[in-house]
Amino acid sequence: MSSTHYNPKRQPRLPLPSWLKGTLVTLASISVTMLGLLFVTFFIGRVMPIEPVLAVVGERATQEQYHAAYLELGLDKPLIVQFSYYVWDVLHGDFGMSLLTARPVSDDIGRVFPATMELATIGITIGIVLGVPLGVIAAVRRGSWIDQIARVVALVGYSMPIFWLGLMGLLLFYGVLGWVGGPGRQGIFYEDMIPSVTGMILVDSALARDWGAFRDAFSHIILPASLLGYYSLAYISRMTRSFMLEQLSAEYVTTARVKGMSEWAVIWRHAFRNIRVQLITVIALSYANLLEGSVLTEIIFSWPGIGNYLTTALLSADMNAVLGATVVVGLIFICLNIFSDLLYKIFDPRSK
Repeated sequence: MSSTHYNPKRQPRLPLPSWLKGTLVTLASISVTMLGLLFVTFFIGRVMPIEPVLAVVGERATQEQYHAAYLELGLDKPLIVQFSYYVWDVLHGDFGMSLLTARPVSDDIGRVFPATMELATIGITIGIVLGVPLGVIAAVRRGSWIDQIARVVALVGYSMPIFWLGLMGLLLFYGVLGWVGGPGRQGIFYEDMIPSVTGMILVDSALARDWGAFRDAFSHIILPASLLGYYSLAYISRMTRSFMLEQLSAEYVTTARVKGMSEWAVIWRHAFRNIRVQLITVIALSYANLLEGSVLTEIIFSWPGIGNYLTTALLSADMNAVLGATVVVGLIFICLNIFSDLLYKIFDPRSK
C-alpha cells in the first residue's frame, strides 16, 4: 500500500512596495551616515590635546577629585563602551555641560541656532532671488556685456574674503553713511525687550507687533545677510549659467525655436525646467554652507549664532560645546540632503 505525502508548495514572497523599499534604504543610509558622524566627533574628542578631566575639575583639583571625575566620565571603560555611551547620550539630546556657560550644551545650541538660521535664510533668499535670474540671463546673452558683468560679479563674490567684505561694509554703510545698524542683533534700546518665541528676532518682533523693534532688528541683520547673500549669489548664478548653457545647446531647444515657440517659453518652460533638479542640489548645499560657514561673518558682526558659539568654545577648550555644535552642523547637512531627495520626486517624475 503506497502512501502519498502532501508537499505544500512554497508560497512566493510578496515583493516590498517601491515606496517602502525606498524608505528603508533612506533610513539605513541616514543611520550609517549619522553613526559615522558620531564616530568622527568621538574620535576628535579623544585625540585633541586637551585633558577632559582637567577641563572639568580644573588644574587645582585634588587627586581624589580627579579620580572621581575620571570615573564619572567613564574614561576607565573600553573605548567601544565609551562610544556606545556617547551615542546613547547624543540620541537623547545630551551633549553634556558647557564649561564656558555652565549650562547644558543642548540648551545653548537651542538658544544660538535660531540666530544663525535667520541670518542664513535671508542670505539664501537673496542668493536665489538674484542669482538664478542673473545666471539665466547670462547664459541666454552669452558673450554680451551682461554676461561679462555677471561673470565678474560671481568671480568677485566667490573669491573675495568675506571677512574683508564685512569690515568694508561696516566701515562704509555703518561708520560713514549710517544706513544700517552696527554689530549685534539689536540696538541697546531694544535689547531684551522682545519676548523670545522662535528665537528669530524679526519673527518675534513681528509677532509682538513691535514695529520699532522690527525696523531696528532689520537694520542690524540686512548687512551681514546681504554679504552671505552675495556669497551664495555668486555660487548659484555661476552654476545656473553653466546648467543653462548646456540646455540651450541641446537639440530640443533648437526644435522648439524652429516651431515658432516664443523665446520666453523656450527659456523658462523648457530649458529652465530641466535644470531645476540640479539647482535643488546647488541651493541646498549653499544653504548648508551658510548655516555652518558663517563663522567669520558672525564674529565680525558680533552675531550670537552657532558659528560664534563654536569659535568661542574652541578658544576656551570647551570640547562638549565644540562636539555638540559639530554634530548639529552634520545633522543640518543630512536633513538638507533628505529634503533635496523629496524635492527631486516632486520636480523629476523619473526619480519616483
